[in-house]
Amino acid sequence: MKLSTKTRYGVRTMYEIARGNQEEGVFQKDIAHLQNISLKYLDHIIDALKTAGLITTVRGHKSGYKLARPATEISMLDIYNAFGPDICIIDCLVRTSVCDMVSTCPSREFWGGLNNLIYDYMKSVSLDDLVKKHTLLE
Repeated sequence: MKLSTKTRYGVRTMYEIARGNQEEGVFQKDIAHLQNISLKYLDHIIDALKTAGLITTVRGHKSGYKLARPATEISMLDIYNAFGPDICIIDCLVRTSVCDMVSTCPSREFWGGLNNLIYDYMKSVSLDDLVKKHTLLE
């Protein structure tokens, strides 16, 4: 399983927004600068995060972005899902037409278990956990 660049940049974007001032919001240009993401590419990231209901625009003269709900209530899985479908490490877990051995495959259960571990881990780690851990490292 390989995470997309959009997903990785989405996590970094959410990190900056979570660290920022939730009253004034965080400016897109600041996120781009701090995370070394082009403004043009960041437009797509911001759009996906807004569509997923994870961030909102702060209204005013200079509008920035803030979290739509507390960082403790936003999981890494929520951010992942803003950029694509559910986690699926192999196709046969969601599409049985991929392989003739779906019903007799000795390894399908193993892959399903691994998929569930990844899903559960991403669901268990909140954006707040990420911010706190990085703050300790600084």
